[in-house]
Amino acid sequence: MREEEELNSIAYSKNVIEFITVASEFCSFLERSESLETPDFLGRLQKILPLLYLKASLLPEFEFEADDDLEKFVSEMDYNLIQQKILRHTGANDDYQEVFLSGMQFSESALTASISENVTDIYQEMKDLVMSFRMLNDEVMEQAVWECKNNFSQLWGQSLVNCLRAIHNLIYAENIQDEQDTAKNQKSESKNTNRKPDWLNDRFSYQGD
Repeated sequence: MREEEELNSIAYSKNVIEFITVASEFCSFLERSESLETPDFLGRLQKILPLLYLKASLLPEFEFEADDDLEKFVSEMDYNLIQQKILRHTGANDDYQEVFLSGMQFSESALTASISENVTDIYQEMKDLVMSFRMLNDEVMEQAVWECKNNFSQLWGQSLVNCLRAIHNLIYAENIQDEQDTAKNQKSESKNTNRKPDWLNDRFSYQGD
């Protein structure tokens, strides 16, 4: 009977299991990100964020009445450590101008957001969810999914798409600059290759009396 109840639990549904799998991979990726080169880190982040968004959007709708608050597993020290790992890759390009912040229509100046802060906020959500599932308690797991889905619609889903725009710009702005520098160097080399020898220039520029 117990096994049948577990199989009927929302926590064991296909879409939930797939979301947990991506969430776990996302957390592991950030935790080991100091071993990656920056282009590799940004490229992987660019790919896993949309997948996380897609899987979150497919989470089932269900009602849940929580008796107690869920245990939180990410400490302030954990949070700061992950943010610093991300900052190693984003550096001076970490801040970006935001267009979807609440209340920005009343601001007289541009509002800024942070890639590292956005991504770490999402990490905190995912890590708490993954750790809740490791407790293997159906009620805890269902509550964790329910809270994560609500927070997705109200908080971290918007943060995800906002910082993805900044990551996209960071990746392709650098690529464009690299391409422009390469084209400029090739053009300069071409000019040097096609330049006539000095003696030839002197010969054709000579005019007799």
